[in-house]
Parts: sequence; structure tokens; C-alpha cells
Amino acid sequence: MNETTDVHAIPEPRLIAESGTAARVAALAEPILAALGYRLVRVRVSGADGCTVQVMAEKPDGTMLIEDCEAASRALSPVFDTADPIDRAYRLEISSPGIDRPLVRRSDFERYAGHVVKVEMERPLDGRKRFRGVLAGVEGDAARIRNEDAKAEPPEFLLLPIDDMAEAKLVLTDALVTEALRRAKAQEKAEENAGQRQSEIQPAGTERGPRPRRDRRPQYNHSRRPPHKNRPAAQTEGE
Repeated sequence: MNETTDVHAIPEPRLIAESGTAARVAALAEPILAALGYRLVRVRVSGADGCTVQVMAEKPDGTMLIEDCEAASRALSPVFDTADPIDRAYRLEISSPGIDRPLVRRSDFERYAGHVVKVEMERPLDGRKRFRGVLAGVEGDAARIRNEDAKAEPPEFLLLPIDDMAEAKLVLTDALVTEALRRAKAQEKAEENAGQRQSEIQPAGTERGPRPRRDRRPQYNHSRRPPHKNRPAAQTEGE
């Protein structure tokens, strides 16, 4: 991955966004998540379990722990109940982007250069809408991708305008998993070092509480939307 992109610098807009009902949910969710220090990645409304509203979010450094998902769920649920963007009972799901994550911001395409990506365009480009290849960063307003389908030597590179993409997603490969594990270990080591430094300056006679468990897998939090008006109530977990 390209480590030169500073994702903490300024708020960055999403270039690949939703439409329809998902767009209404995203418009409500994005400022709430931003106030909590998270970035919206994607909203998806599906028919799973009757109706599921998935809100995918992350911190600026790309992480999202279970406690972050719970905090986001507590903040979003009352806003959704008041604004009423869904016309039926639904289940709200907050999740991290995962390893094979969607790419929605320019910095995503820069940060994950060197990894395989799948892209679907909103409109055909040279008669095609679907592309797959190794991401080679950004050139102007387009993602530069090495075309896996081409057998030309030297390899053929495509420029796909990011604004014209319907979806872009990393492909789960051994290299991507290895890189994710490396980054997770590096972060864990940094947290351990920070904890050691804190213990060294801890005043005598005081004790530090247990450190929270850091699960590196994608985290999910599920909640049920309460009944609204005359609609059937959504069931709680375990019913």
C-alpha cells in the first residue's frame, strides 16, 4: 500500500456514492458519523432479514472496532427514527469496511495501489462496464489500472474516471491479507509501546485498568428499529 497519503489532513468527499433510498440514509448518516470522528464508506439497503440497512464506516486511519460500531449505532438510531428514511421496519447494521473493502475516495485509490481491484462503471467504456486489474494509483481524476485481460507487452494500463464508477472494490488476495496482517501487527505494537510509556509515568499507588480487547476482524453491530406509526414492529434479536 502507498503510505504517503495523509488521510487525517482534511475531510475528503466520497466520489462513489449511493442513489435512491440508500442516498437518503447516507445524507443523514454522514454528518453524524463525522461528528463522532468516523468516515462514511457506504450505505446499502437490502432485503436480507426482511430489510437490512448496512452502514459501513471507518476511522480516518481505516480501523473500526466493535465499540466504534456500537457508538455509531447509538448515535444513528434516534436520527433515523426521527427522519424516517425507510418506509418499513428494518434492521440497522453498522460494520467496518473489511479487508476486501469498497474504494470510494481518491485517497483509497492511492492508498491501496499495488492491489487487485474490481470496477464497475456506470456507463460503458470502450464497450465494457466491468474491469479488473492491479491498481496503479491515480492520474488526474482517473484510477490507473493494469488491465489483467490484456496480454500486451508491456502491460496495458487503463484510466477509469472515478466519478463515472458505480462501484470499486478490492479483491481478496494473499497479498492483501498479508498486508492487512502486517498493518494490524504494527498498530498493535504501537499500542503496546504507548501502554508501556503510560505505565512508566503512572503515579505511585495507582493502577491502570485492563486494556480493551482489540479484535482485528471486521466488526459488526446489529440493532432493531423500534415500531413507528402503524408499521409492524421489528423483532429484537433472539425472538
